[in-house]
Amino acid sequence: MSKVSVLVVDDASFIRDLVKKCLRNYFPGIRIEDAINGKKAQAFLAREAFDLVLCDWEMPEMSGLELLTWCREQDNLKTMPFVMVTSRGDKENVVQAIQAGVSGYVSKPFTNEQLLTKVKQALNKVGKLDTLMNSAPTKMNSAFGNDSLSALTGGKPAVAAAVSAPAAAPAPATAAAAPSRGLLNSPPVKAPTPAASAANGGRGQGQLRLPNGVQQCVIKALSLKEALLVVKRAEALPQVLDSAVLDLEQGDNAEVARLNGYLHAIVAHEQKPDSEWLQLTFRFVDKDAQKLDYLSRLIARGTAQKHFVPGA
Repeated sequence: MSKVSVLVVDDASFIRDLVKKCLRNYFPGIRIEDAINGKKAQAFLAREAFDLVLCDWEMPEMSGLELLTWCREQDNLKTMPFVMVTSRGDKENVVQAIQAGVSGYVSKPFTNEQLLTKVKQALNKVGKLDTLMNSAPTKMNSAFGNDSLSALTGGKPAVAAAVSAPAAAPAPATAAAAPSRGLLNSPPVKAPTPAASAANGGRGQGQLRLPNGVQQCVIKALSLKEALLVVKRAEALPQVLDSAVLDLEQGDNAEVARLNGYLHAIVAHEQKPDSEWLQLTFRFVDKDAQKLDYLSRLIARGTAQKHFVPGA
């Protein structure tokens, strides 16, 4: 029985690795290839057949939407399942993808369950799910185990001890940085509570989208590689290595950047065990020139100028 084959397309190696590991953990019999952008994916699709494409939207050389449009123009790819995996979750983007012929849509950040549900739905529609399930060993590995992937994609492992640690910097968690995405206009981000702004001198504000919900945040420091954020402690605590999207708004023109990344470190903002605030180090994985330009302009405007350490 031939293996089910999937093409994973994303300019961020960090995201490609998450998707591939998730699929291999749940479907040990699956065959996976990956491409760094639409052009590379187009070359793959022109020379071999795939049962499913999981594709990012914003990529250099050829975007996911352009790749989808090209696929639907090819006789042999018109009905191939094509799922967008992207931080572009606005209604107009979803409508645009549907009009182009997308089979499914997964918003970043995503959980393992969300990704696997869309994959199973897409493969089931073309009669490939049974083939995939039958090709796997009787006892399949769980994709929801207590491993780094589960934390990265929003699984719910036990709360990390680092969350309630003193404010001294913890040993940093490591993860591969990678490229990604671009800018979007979207509705203005709701400001954090006045107490949060006061706690951090009001250096800037944004919205942090995590797999288990959205948190308003204050930006305490900002560089081209990471942001130091302060959020109010909630019942659902964030996890080290959680993938996330940071929405930043600049000035009066309502220009919003959606910056993809992960939580590199989490400490208590106050040196006490019942600290009301958490300090998060958010590492960017985007290398997209448009987003780097946005960050440069944001820093240059003085929003976080005195916190910026060149080469940090």
